[in-house]
Amino acid sequence: MDVTGSQPMIRLTGVGKTYDDGTVAVRELDLDIGRGELVCLVGPSGCGKSTTLKMINRLIEPTTGAIEIDGVDVTGQDPVKLRRGIGYVIQQVGLFPHQKIVTNVMTVPLLYGESRAKARARAEELMELVGLDPATYADRYPHQLSGGQRQRVGVARALAADPPVLLMDEPFGAVDPVVRGHLQAEFLRLQRELGKTVVLVTHDIDEAVRMGDRVAIFAQGGRLAQYATPADLLGRPADDFVADFVGSTRGLRRLAVTPIDRAHLEPLDGVRTGDLGAAIDLDSTLEHALAVLLSEDKAMVAVKQGAQFVGVLTPNGIHRALRASLTE
Repeated sequence: MDVTGSQPMIRLTGVGKTYDDGTVAVRELDLDIGRGELVCLVGPSGCGKSTTLKMINRLIEPTTGAIEIDGVDVTGQDPVKLRRGIGYVIQQVGLFPHQKIVTNVMTVPLLYGESRAKARARAEELMELVGLDPATYADRYPHQLSGGQRQRVGVARALAADPPVLLMDEPFGAVDPVVRGHLQAEFLRLQRELGKTVVLVTHDIDEAVRMGDRVAIFAQGGRLAQYATPADLLGRPADDFVADFVGSTRGLRRLAVTPIDRAHLEPLDGVRTGDLGAAIDLDSTLEHALAVLLSEDKAMVAVKQGAQFVGVLTPNGIHRALRASLTE
């Protein structure tokens, strides 16, 4: 999401965390997160990414620095009140096992003094939003749901108080790869619809570049190694650590974050129908275009905008687009 020119929704200035034994978990961190932006924190184990997340809602108290949310320094606020206004989703969900699903989602609105009728209506609305039919799932218990379904309940519960900020700590890490892909896509749909400011911790660079508007890569010792868009991160690693972390296949990963550009299309004139694969939309990524070319074993793929064909994309066009993305 483009947040250029807007005041950051979350601002960390000189934030650090040093434990009593001298261990530095986070080192002098400056980080701005725009309103409505989804930022992924990624890095190896023990690099400070989860500590950073937990300092934002003060589950962990920072040793130094200031943390502002919507322009207000939260380090002096009542931490319990602060947390009630911030959505929080963790890997193991943390649902109350002896409460029905709808009651789990109602928890925070009830804490705020909402009537049970209004809290239930809100809970059922959110269950529908995350793809769980209230008529089917409202009166079930957590053990009666799959891991992916429980994770959806966790997201619904985090959204129940309509928080402006949503913190997520490895939210999709405990489910199998196929379910994880569906949950990621579903959450991105929700993010576009709701426009929440989201900070998401992950150890998976593929998840980070797929989901993040920007990605913060942390190195050991709590150092912020690079903070950039996925395309910049993959195309221009800041140092050897970042290059090694994103991997030698970063060129392939860049396909997933590089959109098709009209400048790299060739005209339809003279193209034989038999050379074309299935048509794709202009707002697709190069990854999708290449997947279609390979799956259909065609020399080119037709590209359309709405109902109108605007050109064809060839393997050479994909290569030119990738090279161009490095110079933007």
